[in-house]
Amino acid sequence: MPNQYPSDLTAGHSPPKAGALTLLSWLLISTMLMASHAVLADPMGRFGSLLNAVQTVRAPGTGGGEGPGNGTPVVSSAPSYGVLLDSDVVYANGLGHDNSSSSPFAQPQFLDVYHPDNDSENRPVFMFIHGGGFKGGTKTKPEIVEMADYFGSRGWVFVSVDYRTAGDLGATDGLSSDEVLAFYNGIAPREWTEFSLQGAETPDQFQQGIAMYAAQRDAKAALRWIVANAGTYNINTDFITVGGASAGAITAIALGASELEDFRDEILGTDDPTLTTTNLDASYSVKSVVWFWGSNLKLELFEAIYGLNRYDGSDPELFMAHGTDDVNPGTPFSEATELQGIYDPLGVHSELVPLEGKGHGAWSAIVNGKGLFELSFDFLLDRQNLTLN
Repeated sequence: MPNQYPSDLTAGHSPPKAGALTLLSWLLISTMLMASHAVLADPMGRFGSLLNAVQTVRAPGTGGGEGPGNGTPVVSSAPSYGVLLDSDVVYANGLGHDNSSSSPFAQPQFLDVYHPDNDSENRPVFMFIHGGGFKGGTKTKPEIVEMADYFGSRGWVFVSVDYRTAGDLGATDGLSSDEVLAFYNGIAPREWTEFSLQGAETPDQFQQGIAMYAAQRDAKAALRWIVANAGTYNINTDFITVGGASAGAITAIALGASELEDFRDEILGTDDPTLTTTNLDASYSVKSVVWFWGSNLKLELFEAIYGLNRYDGSDPELFMAHGTDDVNPGTPFSEATELQGIYDPLGVHSELVPLEGKGHGAWSAIVNGKGLFELSFDFLLDRQNLTLN
Protein backbone atom coordinates (compact mmCIF):
# COMPACT_ATOMS: atom_id res chain seq x y z
CA MET A 1 0.00 0.00 0.00
CA PRO A 2 1.25 3.58 -0.49
CA ASN A 3 3.02 5.14 2.48
CA GLN A 4 0.34 7.23 4.18
CA TYR A 5 2.68 9.22 6.38
CA PRO A 6 3.42 12.91 5.78
CA SER A 7 6.35 13.63 3.46
CA ASP A 8 7.46 16.80 5.26
CA LEU A 9 8.70 14.80 8.25
CA THR A 10 11.34 13.07 6.17
CA ALA A 11 12.48 16.10 4.20
CA GLY A 12 16.25 16.18 3.96
CA HIS A 13 16.59 12.39 4.18
CA SER A 14 16.77 9.87 1.37
CA PRO A 15 13.32 8.43 0.69
CA PRO A 16 12.75 4.71 1.22
CA LYS A 17 13.36 2.63 -1.88
CA ALA A 18 10.77 0.44 -3.54
CA GLY A 19 10.30 -2.80 -1.69
CA ALA A 20 11.22 -0.94 1.50
CA LEU A 21 12.49 -2.69 4.57
CA THR A 22 9.81 -2.40 7.24
CA LEU A 23 9.76 -2.92 10.95
CA LEU A 24 7.91 -6.17 10.40
CA SER A 25 10.36 -7.43 7.79
CA TRP A 26 12.98 -8.05 10.45
CA LEU A 27 14.92 -10.63 8.50
CA LEU A 28 15.52 -8.20 5.66
CA ILE A 29 16.46 -5.42 8.08
CA SER A 30 19.09 -7.64 9.66
CA THR A 31 20.54 -8.62 6.28
CA MET A 32 20.68 -5.01 5.13
CA LEU A 33 22.26 -3.83 8.35
CA MET A 34 25.02 -6.43 8.20
CA ALA A 35 25.83 -5.36 4.65
CA SER A 36 25.78 -1.70 5.64
CA HIS A 37 27.94 -1.75 8.77
CA ALA A 38 31.21 -1.27 6.89
CA VAL A 39 30.14 1.86 5.03
CA LEU A 40 27.78 3.77 7.32
CA ALA A 41 29.36 6.72 9.09
CA ASP A 42 26.75 8.67 11.05
CA PRO A 43 23.30 7.98 12.54
CA MET A 44 21.39 10.58 10.52
CA GLY A 45 22.85 9.30 7.27
CA ARG A 46 21.45 5.89 8.06
CA PHE A 47 17.84 7.00 7.84
CA GLY A 48 17.64 6.64 4.06
CA SER A 49 19.81 3.58 3.59
CA LEU A 50 18.64 1.44 6.51
CA LEU A 51 14.96 2.17 6.68
CA ASN A 52 14.17 1.22 3.20
CA ALA A 53 12.57 -0.40 5.40
CA VAL A 54 -2.71 -17.42 42.93
CA GLN A 55 -2.34 -15.70 46.28
CA THR A 56 -1.14 -12.42 47.76
CA VAL A 57 1.11 -13.08 50.74
CA ARG A 58 2.36 -9.55 51.49
CA ALA A 59 1.85 -5.98 50.43
CA PRO A 60 4.25 -5.96 47.47
CA GLY A 61 6.69 -3.23 46.73
CA THR A 62 7.23 -2.22 50.35
CA GLY A 63 10.82 -3.42 50.61
CA GLY A 64 13.77 -1.39 49.57
CA GLY A 65 17.43 -1.64 48.75
CA GLU A 66 19.55 -4.49 47.51
CA GLY A 67 19.25 -8.02 48.75
CA PRO A 68 21.75 -9.70 51.04
CA GLY A 69 24.19 -10.62 48.26
CA ASN A 70 26.15 -12.87 50.62
CA GLY A 71 27.89 -15.66 48.77
CA THR A 72 26.49 -17.93 46.11
CA PRO A 73 22.77 -18.76 46.12
CA VAL A 74 21.65 -22.34 46.68
CA VAL A 75 19.16 -23.89 44.25
CA SER A 76 17.60 -27.32 43.93
CA SER A 77 17.60 -29.68 40.96
CA ALA A 78 14.12 -30.94 41.85
CA PRO A 79 11.01 -29.01 42.92
CA SER A 80 11.62 -28.49 46.64
CA TYR A 81 9.48 -25.53 47.70
CA GLY A 82 5.99 -24.22 47.33
CA VAL A 83 5.73 -21.14 45.14
CA LEU A 84 4.07 -17.98 46.44
CA LEU A 85 2.71 -15.36 44.09
CA ASP A 86 2.47 -11.59 44.36
CA SER A 87 0.37 -10.72 41.31
CA ASP A 88 -0.25 -7.49 39.45
CA VAL A 89 2.38 -5.47 41.28
CA VAL A 90 2.76 -1.97 39.83
CA TYR A 91 6.43 -1.48 39.00
CA ALA A 92 6.14 1.90 37.22
CA ASN A 93 3.91 4.10 35.16
CA GLY A 94 4.40 4.79 31.47
CA LEU A 95 2.76 7.23 29.08
CA GLY A 96 0.21 5.94 26.59
CA HIS A 97 -2.99 6.67 24.73
CA ASP A 98 -6.43 5.16 24.41
CA ASN A 99 -8.62 5.34 21.32
CA SER A 100 -9.82 8.86 22.07
CA SER A 101 -6.95 10.64 23.83
CA SER A 102 -5.05 13.47 22.19
CA SER A 103 -2.49 13.84 24.98
CA PRO A 104 -0.64 10.92 26.58
CA PHE A 105 -1.55 9.89 30.10
CA ALA A 106 0.08 7.71 32.76
CA GLN A 107 -0.67 3.99 32.59
CA PRO A 108 0.37 1.59 35.39
CA GLN A 109 2.64 -1.29 34.36
CA PHE A 110 2.39 -4.63 36.17
CA LEU A 111 4.51 -7.63 37.02
CA ASP A 112 4.03 -10.92 38.87
CA VAL A 113 6.55 -12.16 41.43
CA TYR A 114 6.82 -15.92 42.01
CA HIS A 115 8.99 -16.67 45.02
CA PRO A 116 9.88 -19.85 46.90
CA ASP A 117 8.21 -20.60 50.22
CA ASN A 118 11.47 -21.10 52.08
CA ASP A 119 13.66 -19.19 54.53
CA SER A 120 16.55 -18.47 52.17
CA GLU A 121 18.07 -15.02 52.43
CA ASN A 122 20.11 -15.43 49.27
CA ARG A 123 18.07 -16.03 46.12
CA PRO A 124 18.88 -15.60 42.44
CA VAL A 125 16.33 -13.76 40.31
CA PHE A 126 15.02 -14.51 36.82
CA MET A 127 13.01 -11.78 35.05
CA PHE A 128 11.09 -12.99 31.98
CA ILE A 129 9.56 -10.91 29.16
CA HIS A 130 6.67 -12.30 27.10
CA GLY A 131 6.40 -12.19 23.32
CA GLY A 132 3.62 -10.96 21.06
CA GLY A 133 5.24 -8.96 18.25
CA PHE A 134 5.07 -5.78 20.37
CA LYS A 135 1.34 -5.81 19.60
CA GLY A 136 0.09 -7.92 22.52
CA GLY A 137 0.96 -10.83 24.77
CA THR A 138 0.67 -11.40 28.50
CA LYS A 139 2.79 -12.14 31.55
CA THR A 140 0.37 -14.93 32.41
CA LYS A 141 0.91 -16.96 29.24
CA PRO A 142 0.55 -20.58 30.42
CA GLU A 143 4.05 -21.59 29.37
CA ILE A 144 5.52 -18.66 31.32
CA VAL A 145 3.50 -19.54 34.42
CA GLU A 146 4.79 -23.12 34.11
CA MET A 147 8.33 -21.78 33.79
CA ALA A 148 7.82 -19.57 36.84
CA ASP A 149 6.69 -22.56 38.90
CA TYR A 150 9.66 -24.59 37.66
CA PHE A 151 12.24 -22.03 38.75
CA GLY A 152 10.39 -20.80 41.82
CA SER A 153 10.10 -24.33 43.20
CA ARG A 154 13.86 -24.70 42.80
CA GLY A 155 14.84 -21.54 44.65
CA TRP A 156 14.65 -18.64 42.20
CA VAL A 157 12.57 -15.52 42.46
CA PHE A 158 10.90 -15.46 39.05
CA VAL A 159 9.38 -12.20 37.81
CA SER A 160 7.08 -12.09 34.77
CA VAL A 161 6.50 -8.61 33.39
CA ASP A 162 3.93 -6.90 31.23
CA TYR A 163 4.85 -3.78 29.28
CA ARG A 164 3.33 -1.28 26.89
CA THR A 165 2.47 -2.69 23.48
CA ALA A 166 1.06 -1.06 20.36
CA GLY A 167 -2.49 -1.25 21.67
CA ASP A 168 -1.55 0.92 24.66
CA LEU A 169 -0.12 3.71 22.53
CA GLY A 170 -3.05 4.83 20.40
CA ALA A 171 -3.38 5.38 16.65
CA THR A 172 -2.22 8.27 14.46
CA ASP A 173 -4.41 7.81 11.39
CA GLY A 174 -5.01 11.15 9.65
CA LEU A 175 -2.50 13.14 11.71
CA SER A 176 0.07 15.47 10.16
CA SER A 177 3.77 14.99 10.78
CA ASP A 178 3.85 17.59 13.54
CA GLU A 179 0.78 16.04 15.13
CA VAL A 180 2.37 12.59 15.03
CA LEU A 181 5.50 13.86 16.76
CA ALA A 182 3.42 15.63 19.40
CA PHE A 183 1.21 12.57 19.86
CA TYR A 184 4.19 10.39 20.81
CA ASN A 185 6.16 13.06 22.66
CA GLY A 186 7.23 11.53 25.96
CA ILE A 187 6.57 8.01 24.66
CA ALA A 188 9.36 7.71 22.08
CA PRO A 189 12.22 10.08 21.20
CA ARG A 190 11.71 12.26 18.13
CA GLU A 191 14.57 10.53 16.30
CA TRP A 192 13.04 7.08 16.97
CA THR A 193 9.64 8.27 15.76
CA GLU A 194 11.15 9.73 12.58
CA PHE A 195 13.11 6.55 11.93
CA SER A 196 9.98 4.42 12.38
CA LEU A 197 7.95 6.66 10.08
CA GLN A 198 10.53 6.29 7.33
CA GLY A 199 10.27 2.52 7.23
CA ALA A 200 6.62 1.90 8.01
CA GLU A 201 4.34 0.93 5.14
CA THR A 202 1.24 0.57 7.32
CA PRO A 203 -0.07 2.18 10.52
CA ASP A 204 0.40 -1.14 12.37
CA GLN A 205 4.07 -1.27 11.45
CA PHE A 206 4.64 2.29 12.60
CA GLN A 207 2.91 1.65 15.92
CA GLN A 208 5.01 -1.47 16.43
CA GLY A 209 8.12 0.64 15.91
CA ILE A 210 7.02 3.02 18.67
CA ALA A 211 6.05 0.09 20.89
CA MET A 212 9.54 -1.42 20.56
CA TYR A 213 11.02 1.61 22.27
CA ALA A 214 8.33 1.79 24.97
CA ALA A 215 8.73 -1.93 25.72
CA GLN A 216 12.46 -1.50 26.30
CA ARG A 217 11.92 1.51 28.54
CA ASP A 218 9.43 -0.51 30.60
CA ALA A 219 11.65 -3.60 30.82
CA LYS A 220 14.46 -1.49 32.24
CA ALA A 221 12.07 0.07 34.73
CA ALA A 222 10.93 -3.41 35.78
CA LEU A 223 14.50 -4.50 36.41
CA ARG A 224 15.18 -1.37 38.44
CA TRP A 225 12.06 -2.17 40.49
CA ILE A 226 13.44 -5.66 41.18
CA VAL A 227 16.72 -4.21 42.44
CA ALA A 228 14.93 -1.58 44.53
CA ASN A 229 12.78 -4.30 46.11
CA ALA A 230 15.44 -6.98 46.40
CA GLY A 231 15.29 -6.85 50.19
CA THR A 232 11.61 -7.78 50.17
CA TYR A 233 12.30 -11.04 48.33
CA ASN A 234 15.84 -11.78 49.61
CA ILE A 235 17.25 -11.42 46.10
CA ASN A 236 21.00 -11.48 45.56
CA THR A 237 21.41 -8.82 42.85
CA ASP A 238 24.74 -10.30 41.79
CA PHE A 239 22.75 -13.14 40.20
CA ILE A 240 20.31 -11.50 37.79
CA THR A 241 19.03 -13.43 34.79
CA VAL A 242 16.85 -11.79 32.13
CA GLY A 243 14.98 -13.91 29.61
CA GLY A 244 12.32 -13.67 26.97
CA ALA A 245 10.62 -15.33 24.03
CA SER A 246 10.24 -13.84 20.54
CA ALA A 247 9.65 -10.09 21.03
CA GLY A 248 10.57 -10.67 24.67
CA ALA A 249 13.90 -12.16 23.61
CA ILE A 250 14.54 -9.12 21.41
CA THR A 251 13.96 -6.97 24.48
CA ALA A 252 16.00 -9.24 26.78
CA ILE A 253 19.16 -9.16 24.68
CA ALA A 254 18.89 -5.38 24.38
CA LEU A 255 18.42 -5.14 28.14
CA GLY A 256 21.53 -7.20 28.74
CA ALA A 257 23.83 -5.44 26.27
CA SER A 258 22.72 -1.81 26.40
CA GLU A 259 24.02 0.76 28.86
CA LEU A 260 21.99 1.77 31.91
CA GLU A 261 21.11 5.13 30.35
CA ASP A 262 19.96 3.71 27.01
CA PHE A 263 16.18 3.73 26.47
CA ARG A 264 15.99 5.95 29.56
CA ASP A 265 17.79 9.24 29.04
CA GLU A 266 16.62 9.89 25.46
CA ILE A 267 13.39 11.21 27.04
CA LEU A 268 13.74 13.30 30.18
CA GLY A 269 11.22 13.89 32.93
CA THR A 270 10.08 17.19 31.47
CA ASP A 271 8.47 15.26 28.61
CA ASP A 272 7.76 12.04 30.53
CA PRO A 273 6.79 12.80 34.13
CA THR A 274 6.24 9.07 34.76
CA LEU A 275 10.03 8.66 34.76
CA THR A 276 10.00 9.57 38.45
CA THR A 277 8.04 6.37 39.18
CA THR A 278 10.75 4.09 37.76
CA ASN A 279 13.33 3.80 40.57
CA LEU A 280 15.91 5.89 38.77
CA ASP A 281 18.40 5.53 41.60
CA ALA A 282 18.59 1.74 41.15
CA SER A 283 21.33 0.20 39.02
CA TYR A 284 21.84 -3.36 37.89
CA SER A 285 24.18 -5.74 36.13
CA VAL A 286 22.69 -8.66 34.22
CA LYS A 287 24.67 -11.88 34.66
CA SER A 288 22.90 -14.10 32.09
CA VAL A 289 20.39 -13.80 29.26
CA VAL A 290 18.04 -16.65 28.29
CA TRP A 291 16.85 -16.08 24.73
CA PHE A 292 14.12 -18.11 22.98
CA TRP A 293 13.59 -17.63 19.20
CA GLY A 294 14.28 -13.89 19.08
CA SER A 295 16.45 -11.53 17.04
CA ASN A 296 18.98 -8.74 17.34
CA LEU A 297 16.70 -6.16 15.73
CA LYS A 298 16.32 -3.64 18.53
CA LEU A 299 20.03 -3.09 19.10
CA GLU A 300 20.53 -2.88 15.33
CA LEU A 301 17.93 -0.12 15.19
CA PHE A 302 19.51 1.59 18.18
CA GLU A 303 22.87 1.54 16.43
CA ALA A 304 21.33 2.83 13.22
CA ILE A 305 19.64 5.75 14.98
CA TYR A 306 22.32 6.73 17.48
CA GLY A 307 25.50 5.40 15.90
CA LEU A 308 26.30 3.32 18.99
CA ASN A 309 27.20 -0.37 18.94
CA ARG A 310 26.44 -1.60 22.46
CA TYR A 311 27.98 -5.09 22.28
CA ASP A 312 31.25 -5.44 24.18
CA GLY A 313 33.21 -7.89 26.29
CA SER A 314 31.30 -7.03 29.46
CA ASP A 315 27.95 -8.28 28.12
CA PRO A 316 26.09 -11.03 30.00
CA GLU A 317 26.53 -14.63 28.97
CA LEU A 318 23.87 -15.94 26.63
CA PHE A 319 21.80 -19.11 26.34
CA MET A 320 19.79 -19.47 23.12
CA ALA A 321 17.17 -21.97 21.96
CA HIS A 322 15.75 -21.51 18.46
CA GLY A 323 13.78 -23.63 16.03
CA THR A 324 15.76 -24.47 12.90
CA ASP A 325 12.55 -24.24 10.85
CA ASP A 326 11.39 -20.89 12.24
CA VAL A 327 9.73 -19.15 9.29
CA ASN A 328 8.65 -16.06 11.17
CA PRO A 329 10.14 -13.26 9.01
CA GLY A 330 11.51 -11.40 12.02
CA THR A 331 13.07 -14.32 13.84
CA PRO A 332 14.64 -16.86 11.46
CA PHE A 333 17.14 -19.33 12.89
CA SER A 334 19.93 -17.27 11.34
CA GLU A 335 19.34 -14.62 14.00
CA ALA A 336 20.73 -17.02 16.60
CA THR A 337 23.86 -17.80 14.63
CA GLU A 338 24.30 -14.06 13.98
CA LEU A 339 24.30 -13.43 17.72
CA GLN A 340 26.91 -16.13 18.20
CA GLY A 341 28.98 -14.37 15.57
CA ILE A 342 28.74 -11.17 17.61
CA TYR A 343 29.53 -12.82 20.94
CA ASP A 344 32.43 -15.07 19.91
CA PRO A 345 34.92 -12.34 18.88
CA LEU A 346 34.16 -10.50 22.12
CA GLY A 347 35.13 -13.54 24.18
CA VAL A 348 31.71 -13.67 25.85
CA HIS A 349 30.34 -17.16 26.46
CA SER A 350 27.22 -18.16 24.53
CA GLU A 351 25.46 -21.43 23.90
CA LEU A 352 22.99 -22.21 21.12
CA VAL A 353 20.65 -25.18 21.27
CA PRO A 354 19.15 -25.74 17.80
CA LEU A 355 15.60 -27.05 18.08
CA GLU A 356 15.79 -29.34 15.07
CA GLY A 357 12.73 -29.27 12.82
CA LYS A 358 10.87 -26.87 15.11
CA GLY A 359 9.27 -23.61 14.14
CA HIS A 360 8.54 -20.44 16.07
CA GLY A 361 7.42 -20.75 19.69
CA ALA A 362 8.66 -24.32 20.27
CA TRP A 363 7.96 -24.35 24.00
CA SER A 364 7.53 -28.12 24.10
CA ALA A 365 10.80 -28.96 22.33
CA ILE A 366 12.94 -31.76 23.80
CA VAL A 367 16.71 -31.97 23.23
CA ASN A 368 18.61 -34.98 24.54
CA GLY A 369 15.73 -35.77 26.84
CA LYS A 370 15.55 -32.27 28.33
CA GLY A 371 13.00 -29.51 27.86
CA LEU A 372 13.69 -25.80 27.63
CA PHE A 373 13.34 -25.18 31.35
CA GLU A 374 15.84 -27.87 32.28
CA LEU A 375 18.27 -26.76 29.57
CA SER A 376 18.08 -23.19 30.87
CA PHE A 377 18.51 -24.46 34.45
CA ASP A 378 21.63 -26.38 33.51
CA PHE A 379 23.15 -23.34 31.80
CA LEU A 380 22.48 -21.04 34.75
CA LEU A 381 23.68 -23.58 37.31
CA ASP A 382 26.95 -24.08 35.46
CA ARG A 383 27.73 -20.56 34.24
CA GLN A 384 26.66 -18.73 37.40
CA ASN A 385 28.41 -21.34 39.59
CA LEU A 386 25.31 -21.72 41.73
CA THR A 387 25.37 -24.13 44.64
CA LEU A 388 23.19 -27.19 44.08
CA ASN A 389 21.22 -28.53 47.01
